Amino acid sequence: MRLTVICGSWWRGTLVKLAGGLYAYPRQTVFGKAPATDDELVARFLKDDRYLLASPNAYNSLGVGTTQLYDTTVVYNHKRHGEFALGGRRYDFRVKPAFPKKLSREFLLVDLVNNLDQLAESRKDVLERVEKQAASVNRPRLLRAARHYGNVRTKKFFEKALSTAERLNAG
Repeated sequence: MRLTVICGSWWRGTLVKLAGGLYAYPRQTVFGKAPATDDELVARFLKDDRYLLASPNAYNSLGVGTTQLYDTTVVYNHKRHGEFALGGRRYDFRVKPAFPKKLSREFLLVDLVNNLDQLAESRKDVLERVEKQAASVNRPRLLRAARHYGNVRTKKFFEKALSTAERLNAG
């Protein structure tokens, strides 16, 4: 069995078990022991640095009417799939062939439409608002994000939404 330690040396204090084979030595702060960061946990768990941390909560910043708060962090990666609890936090690992290195507004719009069935909001209302938002973002970047990261339904949605917006702007 291999022992993976996050955040320091094991001989200085008490190790905290985060998951099977994954331990941390919490840093001491003036407020008490600080937990390992999401990046530290996920990188050690995957034994890989190719992943993207996202949260459905980020959709709330897009102005498309999503207001729910979710307690799960989504991890797009190339290795693991499933829900795991690491250090008392829930992570939903999803294997994807492609994902960006960092979150962008265009990727979040595409990801929102990809995951629309998993959200608590009204699908119809959110799609109407996404269509309006799509007209105000960088069109080539949104099309590229839809082409690279969208499922078939998402690609069709954005092609239609952007062509409609283009016709309205031209006329």
